[in-house]
Formats: sequence, structure tokens, C-alpha cells
Amino acid sequence: MPVMFRELVDMKQDSQAEGTPVSVKIRERLQQAQKRFHANDNISEFIEPGELELLLDEVQEKMQSVLDSMVIDTVHDHNTRATARRVAKMYVNEVFRGRYVTQPAITEFPNAEHLNELMIVGPITVRSACSHHLCPVIGKIWIGVLPNKNTNVIGLSKYARLVDWVMGRPQIQEEAIIQLADLILEKTRPDGLAVVMEASHFCMSWRGVREMDSKMLNSVMRGAFLTNPELRREFLSLVSHRK
Repeated sequence: MPVMFRELVDMKQDSQAEGTPVSVKIRERLQQAQKRFHANDNISEFIEPGELELLLDEVQEKMQSVLDSMVIDTVHDHNTRATARRVAKMYVNEVFRGRYVTQPAITEFPNAEHLNELMIVGPITVRSACSHHLCPVIGKIWIGVLPNKNTNVIGLSKYARLVDWVMGRPQIQEEAIIQLADLILEKTRPDGLAVVMEASHFCMSWRGVREMDSKMLNSVMRGAFLTNPELRREFLSLVSHRK
């Protein structure tokens, strides 16, 4: 291809790319890499520097269209004049932040003292959202770890950071707790891992049947917690006394 013609083609492609929404660019990268981008997936590695702010602008624009379609006068109503921007910032920078930012740095230490007794972390506050209606999911998580001499020890606050990162996405509770367990298992490599989550779902209390007091409770057991009933009972008993 002659140099001048190739330059013209590149200029045309750059010009077309400038008018392409940033969400389309990110989606195309994901598709080219054959990576899924479900609601509870982290896509941070496919977002280039500066694009998160552009994504925020795009979400604001789309949110304004939603408000317009709901016949809300955001021009004359001072309460909703900046709602589109506020909602966009809430979704991108806060409640769904776990989709768009990289995993928090976790400092791991060797198990120098060869600790091998049950350790429980919790309750850790969960703030998430149901991926069906984007309604809040608020609850608590307890994490049980049975370390061995090769286990990586991480600080207590780091468990909370991992919980916040995984739960900061539109989620289904049954899937979220598995994601979290897999991540902690990968980071710590213990003999056993147990995770219990109890949460209220606003998609049930705010809409639908509007049942205010119901909660969902589920657990994931790995390693020794699956094979040792006494260990499992000890963990569940200690957790139940903390509720």
C-alpha cells in the first residue's frame, strides 16, 4: 500500500474513532479478546486512561434521556436539574465501581508462625445491587479461614477491600459469594475457606411483594469446611452468635 494512501486510511479511521462512543470502543476490545462483560465482571483492563471520565459523561447523557422519557422536567425542577450527573457518578464511581477499577493492592505475608487454627473475619458490611432491577442489596459477610504453613496471611482490612471490590457490581447473591470465595482462596491458599452472606434485597422490599423483613442467607464451603463437619459446625456456631 503506498505511504500516502495508507496515511489517508489511518486519518479516516482516526476520524471515525473520534465520533465513536467510548462504551463502544471498550465493548469492541472485550469482544476482540473474547472476554465476557456480564454485570458482575470486572472490565478494568480494557479501559484506557481517561476513558472512565468519558464513560461517566456518556452515562450522564443516557440517563438524561431516561429522565426525559419519564416526562420529568429537569430544566425547571431544581431538585432534578443535576440528577443525571449525580446518578452517573453514583453508578460509575461508587456502587458499580468494582466493574471499572483494578483489584485493590493486597499485601500478603508468609505464615511465619505456622498458624493452623480457625480464624473468622466479620461481619463485613456488604453494599451491592441486584442485577435484575439495580436495587440495593445490603447485608453482612463472615469469612472463615483455616490456614496452613503455606497460607498467605493478609490484613483484616484487606478482606473488607476485597469484599467491597467484588460486591461493587450488579450481582446475584448466589454468584457473588462464589466469586468472593474464589478470590480469597486464590489469595490465601488455606486448608479451608467458608463464606456466609446474609442480605436484604430491596427488589423484594421496595417493589414486588414489598416484604420488609425477609433476608437471604447462603454460604460457600471449601476444603476442610466441606470434609470436616466439626469445623463447619464450629464456624457456623461462632457466626450465629455474632448476628
